Amino acid sequence: MDWYLVSSQLYFTINLEEIFYFNDKKYRIYAVFGVSQTPNVNKQCKETGMKVFVTGVAGQLGHDVMNNLAARGYEGIGTDIAPQYSGADDGTAVTTMPYVQLDITDRENVEKTIMQLDPDVVIHCAAWTAVDLAEDDDKKDKVKAINVDGTKNIADACKKIDAKMVYISTDYVFNGKGDEPWKPDCKDYAPLNVYGQTKLDGELAVSGTLDKYFIVRIAWVFGVNGKNFIKTMLNVGKTHDKLTVVNDQIGTPTYTYDLSRLLVDMIETDKYGYYHATNEGGYISWYDFTKEIFKQAAELGHKEYSDDRITVSPVTTEEYGVSKAARPFNSRLDKSKLVENGFIPLPTWQDALHRYLQEIERKDN
Repeated sequence: MDWYLVSSQLYFTINLEEIFYFNDKKYRIYAVFGVSQTPNVNKQCKETGMKVFVTGVAGQLGHDVMNNLAARGYEGIGTDIAPQYSGADDGTAVTTMPYVQLDITDRENVEKTIMQLDPDVVIHCAAWTAVDLAEDDDKKDKVKAINVDGTKNIADACKKIDAKMVYISTDYVFNGKGDEPWKPDCKDYAPLNVYGQTKLDGELAVSGTLDKYFIVRIAWVFGVNGKNFIKTMLNVGKTHDKLTVVNDQIGTPTYTYDLSRLLVDMIETDKYGYYHATNEGGYISWYDFTKEIFKQAAELGHKEYSDDRITVSPVTTEEYGVSKAARPFNSRLDKSKLVENGFIPLPTWQDALHRYLQEIERKDN
């Protein structure tokens, strides 16, 4: 039962619900009874806004998407594979928002859950993201089941209820050659590793099933709820006075807090299609990023990251050593389509890093 005020009178809604459509938008009608000095029983029509189902809420992006939905008054329902929410217990909205357990590889249960919840939008953040581990022969089937089959299960369910779908993808769908930024509608796909191939196959599953979709490619992700490059560098920097970091892989970081705002902006529209979304601020290497991480950390008072204590040296990918999964050298993503379609770009990565370092320091204290 929900309580709210209408014209200075207290009302409550009971579980009598009807759905109707107007101008392709879904509305829910509730029976509303007034608790006031007047004996009349009133009926009101209340637009509740979007109901959004978010997968992968135990991860960095899903965590922030749920919080953004809550801040903007939308109904967010989270899911992940754990029996209950297992992300950061940071007191933010996501920790108390509705949650359902769901294995996205279970086709029957995915359909049943989404049909029952009947969301207006599904934002699909869940994925296998351990790039090197995905190369192991005993992991490949599981990676495909999550990134491809699980995505197809969700897309099929969205089609049945005519829901919008947001699919989060990656620059790894390209081969990383050259130095020109990849455009979102480029079809020159050539993944270098298993992870990239499964994310591409997930893209194709979405675009081949739905008309109402947003496929959003991101890169170099960081957020408060999970492991990422920034946290790794800060931890390593505490115990080492010399580091080597590759300087021939070029891209731009993506702060999930900023990205979540953009994703919710997108689902408020019908400007479907492929997009690239990373923070602004120019293209950099991992070496450049590391230098800025330590610089800003030192400026916040953490002198263990100052130049006179720690030395960071640039190396090529070849000099650094071969990893299981090949990485793209060119992760530059062209984001001009965002502005062309009226979306507000993300802030600079330098600004995002500053806010992020302040946030994780606040949470640690």
